[in-house]
This record gives sequence, structure tokens and C-alpha cells, in this order.
Amino acid sequence: MTTSTNHMMTRMRIVGAALMALTLAACSDTQLSITNPNSPTVAAAAGDPSALQLLATGLQSNFRAGRTSLISDLGIFGRESYNYFMTDGRATTHYLVGIASGSVMAIDPSGFASGNWSGQYNALRNIYNFKKTITDNTTLTAAQKSASIGFARTLEGQMLYELLMTRDSLGIIVEIKDNASDLAPFVSRDSAYKYVLATFDDAATKLAAGGSAFPFTLHSGFTGFNTPVTFATYTQALKARAAVNYAAITNSSSMYTTALTALSASYLNLGATTRATLDAGVYHIYSTASGDASNGLNVTTNLDLYAHMSIATDAEAGDLRYAAKVITGAARTPAGGIGLTSTLRFNIWATGSTPISSIRNEELIALHAEASLGAGNAAAAITDINILRQKSGGLAATTLTAASGTPAILTGILKEKRMSTLMEATRWVDMRKYGKLADLPIDVIPGSTVKHFMARVVPIPQGECLVRAGKVAPFAGPGC
Repeated sequence: MTTSTNHMMTRMRIVGAALMALTLAACSDTQLSITNPNSPTVAAAAGDPSALQLLATGLQSNFRAGRTSLISDLGIFGRESYNYFMTDGRATTHYLVGIASGSVMAIDPSGFASGNWSGQYNALRNIYNFKKTITDNTTLTAAQKSASIGFARTLEGQMLYELLMTRDSLGIIVEIKDNASDLAPFVSRDSAYKYVLATFDDAATKLAAGGSAFPFTLHSGFTGFNTPVTFATYTQALKARAAVNYAAITNSSSMYTTALTALSASYLNLGATTRATLDAGVYHIYSTASGDASNGLNVTTNLDLYAHMSIATDAEAGDLRYAAKVITGAARTPAGGIGLTSTLRFNIWATGSTPISSIRNEELIALHAEASLGAGNAAAAITDINILRQKSGGLAATTLTAASGTPAILTGILKEKRMSTLMEATRWVDMRKYGKLADLPIDVIPGSTVKHFMARVVPIPQGECLVRAGKVAPFAGPGC
């Protein structure tokens, strides 16, 4: 990571000082009513020439904040990983054992596994304020405002999609009220997906009218996607991911076509032949510099992140993806007989400064396979499977043909996508959307009565339910 990039991601530390200086400069010796510099208002930010960059940097920081926890949580649910934190068994039990809920086991709504909620909504509040600041700004041109709103709407769509990844059939809240104390209602999964897709469409429209440059700087993880035109290809990539998942849930051939249209407007490269072209995309950046956030999943310092042993048994011999991502470590079993022994660790992120992808071209190829199959083009789907197998995995071409039938081809796609996007928060979502959660391993611990259960959704956090206690649906959360 460059020095300039480190500065970009740590500049939020100076926002209070900057706004304090502006406030003090406006005070006379008889007026000592000083605005709290740690709680800047939208109006003050709109009139501050330096605030726009600080706010944009803050959104980029918000955007990466929950990525590591999302990957870790969905990795456990998808039977890709374990968090074998030796001094607190709840890092395992809360995900894989749960608590009794009637006659079944379920995730504790106040436990470790009920996360990926407040962080996304904090980001959505900041995005809301950013959009208000842009609207009220009197120094930006119409094109600059359009580019800025397009940028913010893209992040908004992604934050909402992350919430859908975890809550799925429970639905989510999509509206941010001007008054943060006002409750917005829950909406159904169907309504939420439609809102997310419309958000990406609006973002693309705004970016198309955004001129040649953003009025702020994006960090190095957006290299190649740092103008309104190029950033729009990222917007379309995110839309394609959401559209494929919604299409699978609704079994909609027209939505698969929508996904293909989005993919054609994204940075999808079906001619990728090298690791660099497969890895092309937007990345979250990290650093070990003081005041910045490091990549907490890195293999050097995170000694508790282990891989599910099924990855080794399911990987084909000679698969380069497995060889690059999984290594053998010291055997570990969490205390209390609540987990299987694993000797596998991940070698995906080398250090605390290693970037984490948001969405890579390799995932776009897998999405293209899913969308092609769903739209009735089995031949294209098989071509995509072979790109993943041969160019990324170093394996021989698949033996599947169009005559193999849709179920067999879908199984082939999911097999390759598993290895191509290992620990990128896709597998649990994929298996759920195609009704295949039962195909994931339900572990029975040897010599123990403990049997892991399979979570379908993450519950609405207990804190959210308590705030809404006594409210009439849809304000009360589902399951509260």
C-alpha cells in the first residue's frame, strides 16, 4: 500500500480538528457558542470545501468496515471455515450449535452470530447524510453532484445487499429516516431485492451524467474504477450479483436476463487467461499503520481461522485454487467437544495490509455461468465452467455437455464457484438460494453428543427487537 493510500484511509481522524478550526475562526470574542466538532451537521459539511473529501473517505472506510466479519460469519455458515478461538467457545457454539428454540436449534439473537447489522445501518446513515450534503452543496456542478450521488447510491445498494445476504426471508429495513430516532418499517425480501436493483439502476443513471471525474479522490482499491464511467462498471457488477441471486430465489428467467445485461455493462472479461485478469476488480484496502484498519483475516496474525476439512476431500487433485488458498497447519479442536479437529488454514491473505476483494472478475464469470444457465443457454454456462476450471484451476475441461441437463450443470457451476470464490462470502448464499443447504455437511462430533445444525438465516438482533417492542408490524422485526 502506498503512503498516499494510507493517508487517504486515515484522514477521517482529522475531521474533528478541521471542523473545529472552521468553527473557531467564525467566533467573535463575545460569542463562544461552539458547535461540537465531533458531530458536524449536514449544513456545515455542505458549506465546507474540505468536507466533501473527508465524507467520501469516510464512506470508503465504512464500506470496508464489515467485510472481514461478513466473510468470517458466512464462511462458518457455509461450512468453509471455523473460528477456533480457544479461550471462548461461543465463537463456535453460537454459529454451529446455537440455542434451543422450541424443538429445534437456532442462532442466539443476542449472540456472536447475530452481527452484520448495525455496521451496515451505520454506513447507510452516513450515506444518507452524504447525499444530503451533496444536494445542498452550492459549489459543485450538476455533473459533479450526479457523479457523487451515483457513487453513494452504489455503496447504498451494496450495504443493503449485504443485509439481505444474512437475513434473506426475514426481510430488512431499506429506508433511512431523516430523524435517526424514527423507526422505518421492515419490508419483505422481494421488496428489498427490487429496491436494491432499483438503487443500482439509479446509481448507473447518475454516474452516466457524472462527467469525467469525481469531485473527490477514491483510494487505491478503486484503481481502474475511479472515474464515473469506470466506476459504473463496478455498479453493474454488484447489480449482476444481486440479480442472479434474486433470479434463483424467484426462478425468473427474465431476471437472469437482467443479470446478463448488467454483466455485459460490467468489467466481466470472459477472455481472462491470467491470474491478474481473473482477479481484476475493486478491493477493500487495509494497512497496519497507526489509526488505520488492518486485515484481520490474514494468515500471519489470525491463528484461529481454520478451514473446514471438507474442502480438502472435495477439491480435485491438482486444483491450483486449492493449492493457492489452503495450507496445512497445526491440528486444532476447540475446547468442550463442540467442533471437529482441523489441520487446514487459509493462505488467502498474507498480512494485515493485504487487500480483500469486493467482487473479482472470476466471480463475474461464475455469475455469467449461473445467469446463462438460468436463461436457457447451457452451452454458454459450460464454456464458463471451463474458464474457471482451466484458467483458474489448471484442470482439464469438464465432461458436462448440454445434454447433461440443468441440475447436473448447476452442480458443476456451484462446484467451480466454490473453489474460485473460496472465503469470499458466496457459498452459504448460493446453496440457500438454490435450495441446497441440505447438501452442506452437518457435522457430528466424534465421541460427543454434539451435532451441528444448519442456519438458514441470521436472526434480527435482539437490540433491534427491543427498540421496536410494542410496535405494530411491519415496524416490529420479523421473529421479534
